[in-house]
Amino acid sequence: MFSGGVVSYPSEQMHEEVACIAYHFHWSLTDILNLEHESRRRWVAEIDKIKQQHST
Repeated sequence: MFSGGVVSYPSEQMHEEVACIAYHFHWSLTDILNLEHESRRRWVAEIDKIKQQHST
């Protein structure tokens, strides 16, 4: 029987996302943590695209 509870987001992945956004965009920790998970993942994906374009 399922009793409910909170499903947490892996903290290592969260730290990686925060570090990536903070490093590239210089946003504050508060601003980054206030983003919804999907929005934060989208910004990381955009940063990855920028890095790929500049590595060629």
